[in-house]
Amino acid sequence: MKRFWIFDFGFWIGGQENISCSVIPELLSDNRKSQTCPEQSRRIQNLKSSVLAVLWFVAATAHAAELPKWQTEWEQTLAAAKKEGEISFYGSQGYEKVFEVFQKRYPEIKVNAVTNMRGSEHGARVMTERRAGKYLVDLFINGVVTPIQVYLKANILEPIRPQLILPEVVDESKWWEGKHHYADPEGKYIFVFQGNVHGGENAYNTKLVNPKEFKSYWDFLDPKWKGKIVAYDVSRVSTVAHALRFLYNHPDLGADFVRRFFGEMEITYSRDERQMIDWLGAGKFHLAFFVTDIEDAAKQGLPVKFFEPGQFKEGAFVGPSQGGVSFFKNAPHPNAARVAINWLLSREGQEAYQKMFAQQHDVRQSMREDISMDAIPLTYRRVKGVKYIYSGRPEWLDMGPVTRVIKEAQQAAKK
Repeated sequence: MKRFWIFDFGFWIGGQENISCSVIPELLSDNRKSQTCPEQSRRIQNLKSSVLAVLWFVAATAHAAELPKWQTEWEQTLAAAKKEGEISFYGSQGYEKVFEVFQKRYPEIKVNAVTNMRGSEHGARVMTERRAGKYLVDLFINGVVTPIQVYLKANILEPIRPQLILPEVVDESKWWEGKHHYADPEGKYIFVFQGNVHGGENAYNTKLVNPKEFKSYWDFLDPKWKGKIVAYDVSRVSTVAHALRFLYNHPDLGADFVRRFFGEMEITYSRDERQMIDWLGAGKFHLAFFVTDIEDAAKQGLPVKFFEPGQFKEGAFVGPSQGGVSFFKNAPHPNAARVAINWLLSREGQEAYQKMFAQQHDVRQSMREDISMDAIPLTYRRVKGVKYIYSGRPEWLDMGPVTRVIKEAQQAAKK
């Protein structure tokens, strides 16, 4: 018996010790000797087939071993998500439009969205469902207050980081300040992806005010502006929360500024933002605080404009508003939820998020730094070199201290 070793695999070829035909040439030839050595030719063909099969197996195994771990996990998760066939989330109005893009990307995963309720109403609904043993929702996509005050306290949230798979989402260098932002104290459960620039949402009448006079927020306390400021009613805390957090917690402003501003400046309050802008444009008031639709009014010809956030030495702030996502425990469609959260935080998802809300005249800038900002007006964009304070810090969420200072200042002003 002669034995040949090919690629470390041994194959036995039976036959005479004195073989009249050369085996190796036969292996490498096109069977030109098959006429004289038919038995050997058959054996060689079988050997060639075996070697090819082994080589194919080795190559396939090597290819599988070379796949990145994340890709294997993603493909498995996506396959399981398609079997689940749907994703359910509660969120603020507008996210159903964002997820129309997701639906086109993953047509096998049906999107069920409930976006016609306030955050607090969603919170009550989720807790009612859970008490009844019903687990109907996978994700919450909205602001950060309800998740902290309701879901986190009830211990019904899963950590976000283990749900992230795509490298472009996991890579923190792609996000503002080179890190992921969370709203909860542990930095695990409430992922913040919105990073709008705010400066108190303050505006002025361009015919009556020279913006160059304002280099600091303290300049708003100049006595000449007494009685000439209109502000959105601060008793509606949720509407002005981020601006008030900025003013109250800023190390160069704080309680003293808040007390003097609301106690000394004889401010007029309104809950009708359209009315506030009309008053500002007509010159009834020179300055307006906590307004948002100034740019649309300016396009209609009113002499109104936002102060540039970067013009104040105290800088501006970046806040999450309604741009947070949480993942529920016992989610009914956990794999589809993972696919959804990875898509939402991806470049495609965040660009869709910015674009869809901009089309609804609700500007929302992503925390991602590697996507197009064409949908974001210049005055809303983060600018390199400008000092920003993040207002979504967990320790700043309690509005009790600032509202107490404001009420005390307002009551003292009435005396």
